[in-house]
Amino acid sequence: MNFPEILEKRRAVNYFDPERDVEQQLLKKIVEQAAKAPSSYNLQPWKLKVVRDKERKQALRALAFDQPKVTEAPVILILLADCEGWKLEKSTVENVFNDFVESGKMQAEQKEWFAGVTQGLYGRDEMAAQAFANKNTGLFAMSLMYAATANGLESHPMDGFDHEAVRKEFNIPDNYWIPMLIAIGYLKPGTQVPPKGWRESFEDMIIE
Repeated sequence: MNFPEILEKRRAVNYFDPERDVEQQLLKKIVEQAAKAPSSYNLQPWKLKVVRDKERKQALRALAFDQPKVTEAPVILILLADCEGWKLEKSTVENVFNDFVESGKMQAEQKEWFAGVTQGLYGRDEMAAQAFANKNTGLFAMSLMYAATANGLESHPMDGFDHEAVRKEFNIPDNYWIPMLIAIGYLKPGTQVPPKGWRESFEDMIIE
């Protein structure tokens, strides 16, 4: 499937086949492909909670306005945007800096400078930190859905849920914002997917 075909094929479907699972190896492949998404300084401030257990999905459905797809899809991904993902003490940030040094992009003695840059850009206040986390996790989320489509799966992003209740139910630390849930699975047999809806044209989107 080439990229234009992926763009056309990807839909936010509402009806998943509850009898057909997504193999763990396939899910791993999709997540690792999606992780090639761009991020600020390559800091990758995202994490996932994978919900497969029927009882846990039922609990999540109750907090997501009783959307049936939460329990019908074999996999629900809770996307976590790390508002502290710019801090040097994070293992991801440490690994990114070490990679910069190994590739010659930075020198080892620039570590404190790098910490100051990321703090100044992304940690200067609460709003900047959340914007940093959410913007980058949004790039990852879109890549997840494209990767799912490319691998023969369907997906649906959801922002209709009680954020704080989900945080409490799934023991999510305070440094994470939850931008969305993504349902992943196979289309329910017999489901007719309507054509894609209207999209703005190039001219519609450009503001002079």
